[in-house]
Amino acid sequence: MGIAPLAFYLFAATVVVSGFLVVVAKNPVHSVLWLILAFLSTAGLFVMMGAEFVAMLLVIVYVGAVAVLFLFVVMMLDVDFTALREGFVRYLPIGALVGVVLLVQLGFVVAKWTASPGAEAARMAPAPDPAMRQNTAALGDILYTDYFHLFQLAGLVLLVAMIGAIVLTLRHREGVKRQDVLAQMYRDPAKALELKDIKPGQGL
Repeated sequence: MGIAPLAFYLFAATVVVSGFLVVVAKNPVHSVLWLILAFLSTAGLFVMMGAEFVAMLLVIVYVGAVAVLFLFVVMMLDVDFTALREGFVRYLPIGALVGVVLLVQLGFVVAKWTASPGAEAARMAPAPDPAMRQNTAALGDILYTDYFHLFQLAGLVLLVAMIGAIVLTLRHREGVKRQDVLAQMYRDPAKALELKDIKPGQGL
């Protein structure tokens, strides 16, 4: 067995095992750490496929930003895990029923799986020379030429989700000073400043 198959099986097994441990780990901090390991292993698989740009995006965005954000949120929220386990036991039958339904649906999908007539021809088509065409340029052509409208719609969906999260979590609490930009812009310097003549040996 060569180095490439060995690396593939190593990365693939690490992704599957770490993904399973994300779900079954009792400590949420451990779940986030296993999730980071799954992201890194997936990035290794992308590198083996020749998609270095996607692998770097996965490491920078998901590992460097999303997973670290999850870790900080989990560590700072101080969640009562005992109450969470009680709720888990309470809703376990409903969750098991939903899981069975999803497994049945996946079984129907796998049973009726058929390959596209042009899939084999596309698979056997010669790939462009990497020295002549880099995957970053090819990815840019796909995103900004072939699927430009879908890419913009995906960005719009993310924008709406961000605005919705801000609106749902925005709370105007009394007693908290808030910045008034217009009041700062239109203030009178003569009224905003006051000169005090402090005599020696006296305080304010």
